[in-house]
Parts: sequence; structure tokens; C-alpha cells
Amino acid sequence: MRISVIGCGYLGAVHAASMAKLGHDVVGIDVDERKITDLQAGRAPFFEPGLPELLTEVQETGRLSFSTDMAAAEGAQVHFVCVGTPQRKGEYAADLTYVDAAFTELIPYLHEGDIAVGKSTVPVGTAARLAEAVAAGAPGAVLAWNPEFLREGHAVKDTLTPDRFVYGVPEGAAGEAATSALDEVYATPLSDDTPRLVVDYATAELVKTAANSFLATKISFINAMAEICAATGADVTALADAIGMDDRIGRKFLNAGVGFGGGCLPKDIRAFMARAGELGADQALTFLREVDDINMRRRSRVVELTRELVGGSLIGKRVTVLGAAFKPNSDDVRDSPALSVAAQLQLQGATVTVTDPEALDNAKLRFPELSYEPDLKKALYNAHALVLLTEWDQYKGMDPVETGSLVDEQNILDGRNVLDPASWRAAGWNYRGIGRP
Repeated sequence: MRISVIGCGYLGAVHAASMAKLGHDVVGIDVDERKITDLQAGRAPFFEPGLPELLTEVQETGRLSFSTDMAAAEGAQVHFVCVGTPQRKGEYAADLTYVDAAFTELIPYLHEGDIAVGKSTVPVGTAARLAEAVAAGAPGAVLAWNPEFLREGHAVKDTLTPDRFVYGVPEGAAGEAATSALDEVYATPLSDDTPRLVVDYATAELVKTAANSFLATKISFINAMAEICAATGADVTALADAIGMDDRIGRKFLNAGVGFGGGCLPKDIRAFMARAGELGADQALTFLREVDDINMRRRSRVVELTRELVGGSLIGKRVTVLGAAFKPNSDDVRDSPALSVAAQLQLQGATVTVTDPEALDNAKLRFPELSYEPDLKKALYNAHALVLLTEWDQYKGMDPVETGSLVDEQNILDGRNVLDPASWRAAGWNYRGIGRP
């Protein structure tokens, strides 16, 4: 099939390359000339394992091209809209400026039988509104909603071999046409028995926000338990292991620490609360406000623990923050707990150095006032305390004896509970974890 992908950011670039890998003829379209230039040259404009290799592979086949001109969408049978929906400034609600602009520009190039597919995470009700715009501007074209379920660091795999497909389509012949077209797009993974759900627009829109809200709730729950463990001397890691053995609960996402961040979970749960308020159902989601509050409280708690670690005052202390990205295997620093903590530490008098294997360029744009050092050993040198906030493998694998020879004082706060306390304490370190005795 001939496919267009509008928006070549994190979601769109991965989707475009993956669709070409599945054998389709794909054009990616974005207004950012620098991004398009990078992609045309086979360079990923962000760090995502496997994406550079995939771009090189599919561009050599001639099935993938990129353009800054929406007219390049002409002739495509299926058009995926993959633009961002950031949080509005000063509000909880999602900013749909980019989604609305993408559809406004795309509609003149839609023809009878074409399928326009939204993949962006949007407030429930958005698809129905956009379906009316498509029907008015391009009679015979059909809107479908096909939410994405990508995990940063695993996006290529999650696109090529997803755990499920969800299609939000209208009733009747139009919905059948959209379903048939999407089945053809995803024929390869569907042939491997990937589950597929065909639902209405509203349900499809709610799937991603509901899933993210559940995951955020699970993370905040175990972080709330970490607060109780800290007050009682219990071990939150052992607690998570025990309750995670219950298959109704499961062990995944029960890892206490500094909390969640990134471009999805924080803004999605806030947008969900805002939309529920608009619908008069705000009481149904009041628990998400506490989920958000617990998450933000973890950052302040890490600052407090660091102060305790260095003797009660941060003034004049040299603190090395291990990690800038919100998670490992990513250079994404949006709403990063690590950078938030680093900034708070510096505001309270510490001399902070941030290190990260991939995210420092993006971090400098967000927090130019912080000091950054890409070389791990240089970042460790003469530190009074280390604060591990992004669980990159190189941080988890640090040797406590070797690391101890580089620092001034052997204080470490394991903000992700990924180190072995016994081995670090045996090497002379003052080790603190989150919710661990």
C-alpha cells in the first residue's frame, strides 16, 4: 500500500520506518526541515535503539521517503497522523493545535476511499469531531483511530510486533472499509495472531489514556508504600516481590523510586482529568490527582534524602546526578524526574554535575544552568554524593570499590533501587535506597 505519515517526531518516524519494513511505500511528512533532512540522510533525530539501522535498511529499498510538503500525501491510500499533543501551558488539558493543523492541511489531499488514521493520544471526543471535518472536506474518505502503545527504548519492536491492535471506526460500510484497510497495513503482524479489537471512536481514544493512567497509578501506589516502609523499617523491594506474585497484581511497574516522567504518563493523566471535568465526570478520576501528587512528591523526597546523606546541608556539597533522561535507552528529558531533582539540589546550594550517555544535549536545552559531563569518571571525581536517578546499565554495573576511589565522600542515593546495598556498604559506602532499610 502507499502510506503517508504526518508528523515525524518520535511516534511518526518510528511508524514510517516500520511501515516501510512491512513492505509498504511510505512518505513521512513534517514541517521541521532539520528533522526531515536528518531522516532523508538516514539519521534518527532522537535516540532510539534500532531505529538508525532500520532507517538505513528501508531507505535502501526505496520504499521510504520524507518531505516537508503536505502535497507528498497525494495518492496515498492510508494517512497516519502522528503529531504531538502536549499539555497546554498553565493547564492540565491537552493542546490539540498540532492535531487540528495536521488534519486541516491533510483534508484537501484526501479522496474517496482514503483512510485517515489518527494515532496521537487525544481527549475522548476528538475523533468524532475530526470525523465530521473529514466528511465535510473530503466526502467518501473515512476517519479511523488507531492508538499507539510504544515504549521508548523498545519502539521499533513495539511497532513491528505489537501486543495488540485497536481500531476505532464508525459503524456500517465506512467502518468495514477502514478495518479492511488497516488489516492490509498490518497484515504481517496480524498473520502472527496479534490480537485485534475493533471498537468505536470513544473507546479507542480511551484505551491509551486508561492504560497510562493504570500504569501511573501502579507506580504511585508502590511509591506510597515506599513512604510507609521508610516509616516502619520495612523493605519496599521485598514487599513488591511478595505482592507481585499475586497474578491479579503482577510484578511489573511495582518498582519504587523517584517516580515517572516522560512525554506520556504525566501529561496524559492530567489531560484525562481535564477532559473528565469537561464531561461532568471529574469525580470518577479524582484519584488521579493523588497519583500525580505522590509522583511529584517523590522528587522532593529524593532531595531531602540527599541532604540527609551529606550531613544535613547541601550548601557547598558536590553532587553528581547519574542520569538526565526520564528512563534508560532514551534521550527524552520531558518531565524528567532526574533533571527536576538536579535543579532542586542546585537551588538548595549544591554544586551539581549531571551525566548521561545520551540525553545531555536535550538536558542542556531544558536546564542550561546545570553543569553537564558526558564522561562518567570525570563526573564522579571529587563528588560528595552520587544520586542515581536513571537506571542505565553502566550505572547499575558500577564497581563500588573503583567508584569509591574517585569520589571525595562515599555517599550514594539509589533513587531507582537497582544497586545491591550489601556490596556497596561492604565497600564502605553510605548507601540509601527508596523505602529500603
